[in-house]
Amino acid sequence: MAGTLILVRHGQSEWNLKNLFTGWKNPDLTEQGIAEARATAHKLKAAGLEPNVFFTSALKRAQHTLDLILDELGITEVTITRSKALNERDYGDLAGLNKDDAREKWGEEQVLVWRRSYDVPPPGGESLKDTAARTLPYYEDVILPFVKEGETVLVAAHGNSLRSMVMAIEGLTPDEILKREIATGEPVVYRIGKGGKLKEKVAI
Repeated sequence: MAGTLILVRHGQSEWNLKNLFTGWKNPDLTEQGIAEARATAHKLKAAGLEPNVFFTSALKRAQHTLDLILDELGITEVTITRSKALNERDYGDLAGLNKDDAREKWGEEQVLVWRRSYDVPPPGGESLKDTAARTLPYYEDVILPFVKEGETVLVAAHGNSLRSMVMAIEGLTPDEILKREIATGEPVVYRIGKGGKLKEKVAI
């Protein structure tokens, strides 16, 4: 029997709105972000998806997103597993900086390399490859076993930690995953078989 995996990027955060590098910093959602989280729940409800296992990161914006989804779905008294393994990519010295200011300081080309290369980290931070190195073992060891058992698992996390999982599930190359945008409020839904392999990507 196939299980279902639902990946949700947190709604717009206060620092997304201000165009700041966020990483492991801990701003909350904006009003738009709250609305996006609730809209995600409506999409899940309309698709007849009822998650029963829940994971999120150690950061407020992802936790708040999951809480809003659960509230909108009327799901109460559940166990939520929170882990730093699902945190956003750590932007190191860029965290808290306006993206335009970072371009002025280091140059547009260098900032683009840090943002869009697979294995070049910003100073004091993580590359996407580094992020995958902590996210994927957690996905494979902790999250995937529930999916293999036929559960419907919801993961509320971040653009880059979710990218790592999408890369593994869909068998994408580093170049392909760097081009993949994971939008706020747009759940990504997979049906995964007992062997852990992708059966289908579900459009909702």
